[in-house]
Order: sequence, then structure tokens, then C-alpha cells
Amino acid sequence: MNEWLLAGQVVLAYGAVVLAWRIFGRAGLYAWSVLATVAANIEVVVQIRAFGMDMTLGNVLFASTFLVTDVLSEMCGKAEANRAVRIGIFGSVCFVAISQMWLHFVPGAEDFALPHMREVFGNTPRIVLASLGVYAVVQHLDVLLYHAIWRWTERIGGNHRAWLWVRNNGSTLCSQLANTVLFTYAAFWGTFSQAHLWQIVWSSLAIFVATSLLDTPFIYLCRRLPEGKL
Repeated sequence: MNEWLLAGQVVLAYGAVVLAWRIFGRAGLYAWSVLATVAANIEVVVQIRAFGMDMTLGNVLFASTFLVTDVLSEMCGKAEANRAVRIGIFGSVCFVAISQMWLHFVPGAEDFALPHMREVFGNTPRIVLASLGVYAVVQHLDVLLYHAIWRWTERIGGNHRAWLWVRNNGSTLCSQLANTVLFTYAAFWGTFSQAHLWQIVWSSLAIFVATSLLDTPFIYLCRRLPEGKL
């Protein structure tokens, strides 16, 4: 079940990025960046076992934000890609502030939800703050690498549009490696054993490598579709 759900989440997340681009253009991609970043920060507290590995949720949604910055880099330029990163950070900061306010309300006599929300969101600040710091670093790194590789592929291919898959996968794989190690230790140091942390690192990296390679058809599809014309 977990394997099928993860596969379905890949199709849903990457398909949503394509639809957001096709229907709303860059504004849709900004909106998806906020949604995916916030949802990934909630999901990441959940531990599952899939493909024979222990892993956290949130990997697929977070990987989709790299597809967003790559699409914006390819279609709109570096400034728009970096803007999506800043919008995602802003949305996450607002979410932390709002979710922490929930925990301080005094529940009514018939309330059943607040204790569960405290259980889920009580750990959110550390995770989200770790995620924000890592997100800011690795997403800007992804944009920087994308355009550096693009200059190289343009020289090699003699064409501005050539070798899209190289810059897409090259920038994302390098950024995801940095993201996996930095986030796992920043968010879960002291919570899990060292052996379990490394297990999370390797399983997350395996998921990120797979999702990075799987996003290639979607960025080609976005390049073929006009922005916000549906």
C-alpha cells in the first residue's frame, strides 16, 4: 500500500505542477510552492516503511518544489525561480505562526481536536525552522546550479534549448544530496539514534534520486505548454 501511495503522490504532485503552469502560469507555480512546502513540513513527522526502507513522508512534495524552480528557471529566468523560493519561505513562516497560535487556545468542553493538534504541531517549530533554513540554501543552490549547467550545455550543444534533461537532473540531484543530509540532522538530531538517522538519510536520498529522474518528462511537458493559457 505504501509503495502505491508514494507512486500516486509522485503523479499527483508533478501533474499538479504541470496543471498549475498550464492554467495559471507562474502564479500557479508560486501557489504550489507554498502548498507543497507547508504540507511537506506536516508530513515529515510521519515515519513509514516502503521499498524495504524506513523513511519519512514529505520527500515527494518537497521534490516537486525543485521541479517548480526548474520550470521557472527554464521558462522565466533566474529571478522568477528565486522569487518562488522566497514565496515558499514566506508561506512557511506564516504557517508556523498560525499553527503555534492554535496550541494556546483553551479548548471547550466538547472539543476533541486540540489535544491531537498539539501532539502533531507541537514539534512543528523545530522541523519547520530546520526546513526553512535548509530550503533557502538548497533551493537557491538548485537555481544557481541550473543556470551554471545551462551555460555549459549551451556551449556543448550549441543551442539554448538543448540538453534540458542534463541541467534539470544535474542541478536537482546535487541539491537533493545537500538537502537530505542537512535537513535530516537539523530536524531529527537527538530524536533518533545515529543509525536510524543514517537510515533516514539513505532512504530519503533514494526517494529523491528516483523523484528527480521522474520529473524530467514533466519539465519537458511544461516547456511545450504555453503559460497560463487554458
